[in-house]
Amino acid sequence: MKYPFQLLMQRLGSTSYTIQMILLALAAFGCYTSMYAYRKAFTAALFTELPIWGVDYKVWLVIAQVFGYMLSKFYGIKFVSELGQQKRGAKLLLLIGVAWLALLGFAFIPAPYNIVCMFINGLPLGMIWGIVFSYLEGRRATEFLAAIMSVSLVFASGFVKSLARFLMEELHVTEQWMPFATGLLFAIPLLVFTLVLEAMPPPDAKDKLLRNERKAMTHGERIAFLKMFLPGLVVVVFVYLIFSVLRDIRDNFEVEIWADIGVTETLIYVQTDSLIALVVLALMGLLICVKNNMKAFSYIHVMLFTGCFLAGIFTYLFRIQAVSGVTWMVMTGLGLYMVYIPFNAIFFERFLASFKVKGNIGFLMYVADSVGYLGSVCVLLVRELGLVETSWGSFFEQAILLAAVLGCISVVFSLIYFRRKKVTEVEPLGDMELAR
Repeated sequence: MKYPFQLLMQRLGSTSYTIQMILLALAAFGCYTSMYAYRKAFTAALFTELPIWGVDYKVWLVIAQVFGYMLSKFYGIKFVSELGQQKRGAKLLLLIGVAWLALLGFAFIPAPYNIVCMFINGLPLGMIWGIVFSYLEGRRATEFLAAIMSVSLVFASGFVKSLARFLMEELHVTEQWMPFATGLLFAIPLLVFTLVLEAMPPPDAKDKLLRNERKAMTHGERIAFLKMFLPGLVVVVFVYLIFSVLRDIRDNFEVEIWADIGVTETLIYVQTDSLIALVVLALMGLLICVKNNMKAFSYIHVMLFTGCFLAGIFTYLFRIQAVSGVTWMVMTGLGLYMVYIPFNAIFFERFLASFKVKGNIGFLMYVADSVGYLGSVCVLLVRELGLVETSWGSFFEQAILLAAVLGCISVVFSLIYFRRKKVTEVEPLGDMELAR
């Protein structure tokens, strides 16, 4: 007698490659969207409790969670880069389960003592991206898979916030219980999506031929890899740092930023973020047609530059009152995610495929992510300690202008560096090159 999971594996293994990839993409999208319910629902509340040591209570919650998330990213450099294919689903569910229990503690423990619960909540969630993406990388359809999954980075936050506000405004769930209640709604979908991910066949021989096999990396291999591409990776991580900070500000304080420009509609978050998600999905989907990895890697740089430019130019137009606040939020959001999402989806995939080095995306992404969230914590502290006295909307506006200029310059440098590196390196760069 076969168990249901074994039957699912057998059924998926016998379907066509196209159907497998569609189901894999939807499962990854659903799984990561579900994770957002445990991570971002609390940001939909205003938490108007008295400030603690001169800092808003909600900001303490954000700082605590982001700090835990940041530590998780630093540990993830080792954890995800060494992650094999055994028990990934169990690890994923265990980590999210711990985060959910922390939200239960947040509901029971009174403020401000429940701030520590948000720190505990962030600790396990930082490793979820690496686990989910490990099912997707190294396949000839990775662009398609990553494009679908990356939509959750835009869509999920707005969707979860709109759902969370519905729970508070229509079902009268309190701000303290709302994060746990939102997680409850996603418990069964999360389990189903995780089972589908686990049941999927691994990359086949053709995948390994076109994209090179992705393997776990030892400590020595990680150091050798960084040394080989250090100048370019420093610039790439810098770009990711500044746009990760911007994205985090927009994500955590979106309610406050919209209020600053006079918009308080409950559905505005999911409406605008869904539009942005569709546009970014279409742009990334076009890269599936580009078979040459280095050419696709160059096109991704063009997309990054365009995103920086859009964010900067529409912020300037908003400043001179040439566009409305809604247009500004949509277009800066589009530009921001045109930079942020490729790093989380296809930038490192095409990078590894272009240079054919031993490695995995998880290692590269967690190096960038750990630095990005360290930057987010620093920015939150700088603003809330009174070193910068301005509203979140005004702070976001000023930060975008600076990031747009620095981003455009850095992206051009990155493109020049990697194209020259490709010309000067011996083809192909294999395991022996990394071992030196």
